[in-house]
Amino acid sequence: MKNSAINKSILTVLALVVWLSACKTLPPPVVVNVPVGKPSPDFMVAKWEMLPDWFAQDLSASWPAMQQSCRALRLKPVWLPICAAAAKVDSADMLAQRAFYETWFTPYQVFNPDGTDTGLVTGYYEPLLLGSRTPSKRFAYPIYGPPEDMLDVDMGELFPQFRGQRVRGRLVGKRVVPYFNRAEIDAGQATALRGRELFWVENPVELFFLQIQGSGRIELEDGKRVKVGYADQNGHPYASIGRKLVDMGELKLEEASMQNIKLWAEKNPERLLMLLGQNPSYVFFRELPETLSAPLGALGVPLTNEYSIAVDPRVIPLGVPVFLATTQPNSAQPLNRLMFAQDTGGAIRGAVRADFFWGFGEYAAVRAGSMKQSGKMWVLFPRGGEPALN
Repeated sequence: MKNSAINKSILTVLALVVWLSACKTLPPPVVVNVPVGKPSPDFMVAKWEMLPDWFAQDLSASWPAMQQSCRALRLKPVWLPICAAAAKVDSADMLAQRAFYETWFTPYQVFNPDGTDTGLVTGYYEPLLLGSRTPSKRFAYPIYGPPEDMLDVDMGELFPQFRGQRVRGRLVGKRVVPYFNRAEIDAGQATALRGRELFWVENPVELFFLQIQGSGRIELEDGKRVKVGYADQNGHPYASIGRKLVDMGELKLEEASMQNIKLWAEKNPERLLMLLGQNPSYVFFRELPETLSAPLGALGVPLTNEYSIAVDPRVIPLGVPVFLATTQPNSAQPLNRLMFAQDTGGAIRGAVRADFFWGFGEYAAVRAGSMKQSGKMWVLFPRGGEPALN
């Protein structure tokens, strides 16, 4: 009877999603974390010389990221011969690596659905927070593991046309309702999270940015460092608090960096929870093995500093090489580089859209926090796995 009630509730939710997607002007969504349609990018076959600085690339620097992609993809039919060939390439031989890419891949430029070829490139990093395994006056803000009462519904199991779409919610009586948002969780309404605390940290803003980055390190009181990584998310859409501060007149658009948001928080502690609550998305974590060399991306392999990017997987397949043409953070200096699509993110939505992984530490934090550049992208599709062109 309980499963029957859940299924009926899910069907009700589904009907509401379909009804909402048919409206010309959408009200605020009741059901969250369900993409309304798939982006329809255009891919156009390109020539290698169209990729800025392709023939001057230090491809050996990105080769470790290529090897990481093969760890995840090597058993897929189209990747089997590619990864077998990659295993025979000298990791220091740039000419052999260039020949490898040009033999096994075809570059396609990515275009947005509106026909433009330029999009937003942001940055992210692995932060370090001070924390404890037990709460105290100093360490008062919890890092939660996933709650046991959160439902994760695969819509494709009900209807094939919703394959790949998921709803997260909770059961209230016989109804499925959205899971608690950030403001409700911070107010203690999600009682199922009690006892799910992994660590406690001293700074709510740093905790907020840990959730945006998706992984990080916690330095405990005895000096030991532990790693945490993304485990799940509450299903609510991501909303930029930097944009909220701009809309409120607190910052200018060009000032909306991570560093300036932190400065605003220091000056306005009484308004901080209100601001953080403007982003209803909430990320839950898991403790990672100490031996892990870097954060795990959505591809399931460790990210490579400055050579891994997060993309929208509805547009760009995870694992593929992506040539990114952008500029250095807060600069007009060109940054043209072969990257690898090895991660995703709640704010990374759209065709020409990337999040550049800078690594761990203060340098990475500064670079990531100030990166809000425009850029172009070319996907290197494996031979035999090219996209179907319109």
